[in-house]
Amino acid sequence: MRRIFHPLLGLGLLFIGLFGCSNSRAPEPAPTVAAATAPAAPVSPARARPTPASGPVMLGIDVLAADNFAAVRGKRIGLLTHPAGVNRHGVATVDILHRAPGVKLVALFAPEHAFSGTVKAGLDFEDERHPSTGLPIYSLHGKNRKPTAAQLKGLDALVIDLQDIGVRSYTFNVVMRYAMDSCFTHGVEVIVLDRPNPLGGLKVDGPHLDREWMSGVGAFRIPYVHGLTMGELARLAAGAPGVLDVPEAIRAKGKLTVIPMRGWHRAMRWPETGLRFVPTSPLVRDFPAVIGYAMTGLGCEYSGFKHGLGPEFPFRAITFKGRSPEQIKADLEALKIPGLAYRVITRADAQGRPIRGLYIDVIDWHAWQPTRLSFELMRLACRYDPPNPFVKLGAKESRSFNIHVGSTAWWNALRADGAKVNLPAFLADWEARAAAYQQQTKRYWLY
Repeated sequence: MRRIFHPLLGLGLLFIGLFGCSNSRAPEPAPTVAAATAPAAPVSPARARPTPASGPVMLGIDVLAADNFAAVRGKRIGLLTHPAGVNRHGVATVDILHRAPGVKLVALFAPEHAFSGTVKAGLDFEDERHPSTGLPIYSLHGKNRKPTAAQLKGLDALVIDLQDIGVRSYTFNVVMRYAMDSCFTHGVEVIVLDRPNPLGGLKVDGPHLDREWMSGVGAFRIPYVHGLTMGELARLAAGAPGVLDVPEAIRAKGKLTVIPMRGWHRAMRWPETGLRFVPTSPLVRDFPAVIGYAMTGLGCEYSGFKHGLGPEFPFRAITFKGRSPEQIKADLEALKIPGLAYRVITRADAQGRPIRGLYIDVIDWHAWQPTRLSFELMRLACRYDPPNPFVKLGAKESRSFNIHVGSTAWWNALRADGAKVNLPAFLADWEARAAAYQQQTKRYWLY
C-alpha cells in the first residue's frame, strides 16, 4: 500500500526542542536587480544595480583588524580558512594574522578543496606545510574530518574564516560545525570571522535535511538554501540543543565568539557588497555559479541532466543526452516556473567543436524559488528516461542523492510516481517549513 504524503504533517514538530518561538517575521523586500548573467552571453532583462553607498562591506577580518585584533591578542591560535579568506582589499587572512601584533598564529587547517582551493570536490588530501609562513596545514578532508586533540593541543582559539555560498550541501558550513564539535570538546575557543551569504539573508528554500541523511555534505538540519551567514550558523550550533555532536554539558561550556561584519544587511546579495568574488571552489568561480549551485545542483544528481558547457558556466548551462536545448527550453517554458528565463548558447569544446546547451537566467529575484528548478528537472528526467531513472540507482548512488537532497518523503514519492510526483504539495510543505524556520532562527541573526 502506497503511503500518502501529507504536506503539512509534522510542521509543528519541526523545531521542538531545537529552537524557541518568535512572533515577528520581516517581509522580504523586493530586490532592485535580476541575478547576474553568464559572461560573454546575451544580457538578461535587469534593473540597474545600486552601488554600495560607503565602499565595500567590512568583513569579519576587517573588523577584527580595525579593533586592533582584541579578540585574538595574546592568544595562540589556529586558522581554518581557504583562498576566499581575504579582507575587503584582497589580502589573505593568513597573512594578516601572521603579521598581527600580539597574536601567535601556530597552525592552519584546510577544508574541502585544500588550502589552495584547487583539489576537486570529494577528493581527500594530506597534511602539508604553508609555503610562506612555514606553518603546518592540517587536512580536514583526509584521514580526519574534525580537528584532533593533538592538532588542537596548545591552542587557545581556532579562528574560522570561510566564505560559504548559502547552500546546505556546500561543505564549508559542515567543516565549521565539525570544528566546533572538537573545539568545544577540548576546551578551545571558536572565533568566527563573519562573511556575507552571497544569496542574501532572506531567501530560504527547499527541503530540510532529515536526520537519517546527515553526513559530510549535510551537518545542519536546515533548508537547502538556508539564509544565514557563517557566524549566524555558528551561533545556532552553539545555542540550540542537539545541533553539535557533543553532550549538552560540553555545549553549555563551549566558548564561541563571532566577529560580525559592518555594513551588511540581509537584503544584500553579493553584487551589492562591493566586494570582489574570490572563487570558493574549482566550479564556483563567480556569483552566477553561486546562483546556479542553488538552482540546478540537486537537479543534476543522477537525473541525466548535466551542468556546464565544456569548462564554462558550471551550474548555469544544462544539457541532457539525446535532447536538444530547444526541446529542453520548450519543456521548461511550459512549466512557467516563476522568475526564470532560458536561452540556447553555443560554445566550443576542448577540440574546438561547437557544443550547445541551455543557459538559465534569473530575471525576477523576488519570484525566484532557488531549488524549484532542480525538482522540475527530476520530474522531466522521468519523461526523458522512462520509466524512472531514479529507480535504477544502486545503494551508493541512492545514498548520495539523499544526503544532498535530504528528504526521504521526496525520495519515496519520486521513485513511486516518477514524472507524476506531486511536486506542488512538496513545494507548499517546504515553503511552510521555511517560514517556520525563519521565525525560529531569528534569535541567531546578527543583521
